[in-house]
Amino acid sequence: MKIRRPGRPEDLPEAAVLWARWSALAAATWNAEEEKERFRYGYWLGDDGCHLRYDDGACSRWALSRVDGGRAVLFGQDDSGRVGRYEPPVDLLAGAPGWVRHELRRGLLEAARIECVYWFEDGSWHRAPYPDGLADDGLDCGIGHLTSREHAVEALCALFEFDGDCDGAVEACEAFIEHAERGTVTDGVVRSFADEVFRIQTAYELLWPEVPIARSEPDLAAMAALVRAR
Repeated sequence: MKIRRPGRPEDLPEAAVLWARWSALAAATWNAEEEKERFRYGYWLGDDGCHLRYDDGACSRWALSRVDGGRAVLFGQDDSGRVGRYEPPVDLLAGAPGWVRHELRRGLLEAARIECVYWFEDGSWHRAPYPDGLADDGLDCGIGHLTSREHAVEALCALFEFDGDCDGAVEACEAFIEHAERGTVTDGVVRSFADEVFRIQTAYELLWPEVPIARSEPDLAAMAALVRAR
């Protein structure tokens, strides 16, 4: 289990690290056509540049919002959570400062419930107190794959359908996540990663009968800009 159920603030990495891993997955899977879509799946950066989004297309929808002063708000919902069905209702904003409420009003998920809220301030994550009988808040199933570099690498490999037989896949994904965490992503880093993904997809015929397509220069520029938006 990546995160305890229900989650605890100490289960999450620092907000900047969480943002870096999230943005790396968004950049790696950036798609020009999907940028035009109002309703999307996967990982992406909101139009305001301050919200990262994640929607698995089935049962999990999340957002991470950056706020001035190194603050952040993580909020969303996973069907594994029991908050929305708990009686009496759980006040997810109990003890939350006013700026958290403002961010939730500004960054509400499209057509989705909010059943999990954590906020980052003064170097630590916080959440409202939970009743003893609450079994799960959905944080593990929703965000657990971003709580460590190892889990993030596994998630990135899975997005490209890389498995243990794909030579160089884990190394390429790990290097990209590490660069994102360190803030050392350059155009060259993005190009090397995209070229390696293309090589692996071609060598192992992962997209056949469709032929893999190498990233264009505009794609590479957009990918680099996204992961550097921290």
